[in-house]
Amino acid sequence: KFGIKTPYKQLQVWNLKLSDAGIYTCEYNSYKVRISLHVFKLTISSDGHFLQNEVPELVLTQNSSDPLPELSITFFDSNNKKITQILQNKSHQKYTVNLKKLEAMDSGTWVCQVHSDSPLINQNIPFAVKVLGFQNPDLERKYATVDSPVILSWRLNSQKIKWKEDFTGQLNWKQQEGANAHKLLDFNVTAQGQLHEIKKSSNFLFEIPERKPESTIEVKLPKVHFNHSGQYQCQLEYRGRHAQSKIELVVMKVSANPAGPLSSGGNMTLTCQVSGSLPPSAYLRWERVNGTKLDVKNSKQQEVKLEVNITAAGLWRCHLIEDSDRKISLHYHVEEAPVWINNVIIGASVGGSLLAFALGCLCIISGINWQRRRQRAKRMAQARQYLLENKTCQCQQ
Repeated sequence: KFGIKTPYKQLQVWNLKLSDAGIYTCEYNSYKVRISLHVFKLTISSDGHFLQNEVPELVLTQNSSDPLPELSITFFDSNNKKITQILQNKSHQKYTVNLKKLEAMDSGTWVCQVHSDSPLINQNIPFAVKVLGFQNPDLERKYATVDSPVILSWRLNSQKIKWKEDFTGQLNWKQQEGANAHKLLDFNVTAQGQLHEIKKSSNFLFEIPERKPESTIEVKLPKVHFNHSGQYQCQLEYRGRHAQSKIELVVMKVSANPAGPLSSGGNMTLTCQVSGSLPPSAYLRWERVNGTKLDVKNSKQQEVKLEVNITAAGLWRCHLIEDSDRKISLHYHVEEAPVWINNVIIGASVGGSLLAFALGCLCIISGINWQRRRQRAKRMAQARQYLLENKTCQCQQ
């Protein structure tokens, strides 16, 4: 515990504890030298292992000869940036401080700077902070078109910070906020950083890519359907605590009514639709390739469906635009009906008109004949009634 270091007769104290604080006296003949030893102890919650968005709590305890000095405490993160802190509890012996919400990039060596004017104290206490989390944005949005492949990826920082404790997690999918979640896969990462994944869903078409960077969770949808859109949430669990990262998959599809070649003089309605909600700066746009400004139509911001009535064949494109950046585009080729089809359509129209006219004439003639027969029958009935009333019999040769 204690030792004398020669030749200068220095007193060494190992494994300092708070109880080691106090006044130390060195005596030589009639000379006395008194030295006050001040001891600090800094403890950090969760042993310095955190998930992103957690708030670390630090407790600084001091001990020395009375009276205990009043301390000023400042914290600096791994980038030497001063951190705003909230002092929860303060006494001259113990200071309890809550720091900011942690992000994955906050991992590293932090510094607790302790200062006092009387006695003069300037002490830097380094401590390690490890934040396990995702390097993805808080809310990532991924765009895809119907029938195209898409890969959703979550990048963990466990390799970067050399995490020594294993953790588990899962990947869930649901159509929208509040809907029932479907578990797609479970995963766990060992202390060596090896990632193991187990596919859980049997009724959802997706793959787990074989080649990917270390500590990266990926799922691949080989052929996106419109109903594959929604929220994909990857969740970490460590000692009963959770952290998650969400990717919103937005899918686009286009359709035409009527579907088929566009006849000369005809019209068609093209519909472009995206699933889910869009950010405030996003909108849809229809345009014809090599067309004019009259062939361009924009939706209102955040509208998820846009229809355009067209009379010109050609290649039409629907864009999803966000902050002047085209995120995805989908083509629809409108074919022009061949001449013979147009002639058939015209002939059918003319023939249909003639047929309708003939049927109309036939109906009129039949109606006239039916009216004449009705009137003749009425006259004969009146004649029979007249003869019966007068009891007269007529013979007709």
